[in-house]
Amino acid sequence: MPLHPLWGHEEQRARVGRAAGAGRLPQFLLLTGPAGVGKQRFGLWIAQLLLCENKGVEEPCGTCRGCRQVLELSHPDLHWIMPVNRPKAGEAGKQVEELEDTLNETLAARRENPLYAPPGGMAGHFISTARLLQRRAVLTPAQGSRKVFLIAEADRLVPQESSPEAANALLKLLEEPPADTQFVLTVTDANQLLPTIRSRAVELKLRRLSRQMVEQFLEKFGPKLSPEAFRIRAQRSNGVIGQALGDGDQMAQARRSAEEILEVVKGGVGQRAERALKQGAWSARGDFSATLEALAEVLADRARKAAAGGTRELAGLVRAQERVQAAREAAQGNVNPQLVLAALQNELAEAL
Repeated sequence: MPLHPLWGHEEQRARVGRAAGAGRLPQFLLLTGPAGVGKQRFGLWIAQLLLCENKGVEEPCGTCRGCRQVLELSHPDLHWIMPVNRPKAGEAGKQVEELEDTLNETLAARRENPLYAPPGGMAGHFISTARLLQRRAVLTPAQGSRKVFLIAEADRLVPQESSPEAANALLKLLEEPPADTQFVLTVTDANQLLPTIRSRAVELKLRRLSRQMVEQFLEKFGPKLSPEAFRIRAQRSNGVIGQALGDGDQMAQARRSAEEILEVVKGGVGQRAERALKQGAWSARGDFSATLEALAEVLADRARKAAAGGTRELAGLVRAQERVQAAREAAQGNVNPQLVLAALQNELAEAL
């Protein structure tokens, strides 16, 4: 099943199209915006534009072989790297092979259902991702004149995990990418990205859509709903198609947990200990990672408001974001979520 059309974001689309048509598109783009707003679909649109066989255009033609292959997720020069579960293999080469198999399976699933759900909380980009990027980046384009790497949810990239050599090689690749290679990274908030990577990227922000645009998308591509259910979904979407499609259940639950943690942080040691014990242990690590992602988003929202209002809370919110980022990295390892949350809540109490 081909991808649905890119919906909305006309201003950003025009900017990218003009830059690409003039040969001035930055080689390392960072797409930011709310979860589910269409960053990965926009990244695939960029890939279609760059791999279109009609050179110098500001919009992909949609009919040439290159455009059709991108829409079918079958173009050999499109490398869509999504967060997946950590490879189980122990040897480095086997890890990369396992990662490639998992990515191929994920792509096959997305061909069947382009309106996919977000990855689980334990999915990420590990050292095997860095090695895979290095391996593919040096290859000559298979069909066209360039390769496009779309790295989804790049804030889950964990280059420090075990091998400093792999991490350094990845940063060098991003700093000096091959001339025939385009990188497009997506992330909810640029502040969640590793500073060494963020400093090399040109950011493009995708805004929330109007409620009317969300309604139009649901009418055309969404599930069959009763008029009342349709109205509720569009109303709750807050300008985010992904949230409207899933009715926001998973994201809403993670957000509620994040808000609860921030309330508990205001209380005493006893309340924080009680909330940490309430957190599921080993069997709930995926939910815990989703909660940490929501917590980072909530703090980022508050930081933006504080910056706009010039309040004194901004410094504390920035420190709190740093603590959450450290906890997110710790949660990728073999640790008990209860212990991570207990330590994080105490750190947030000090920061806020």
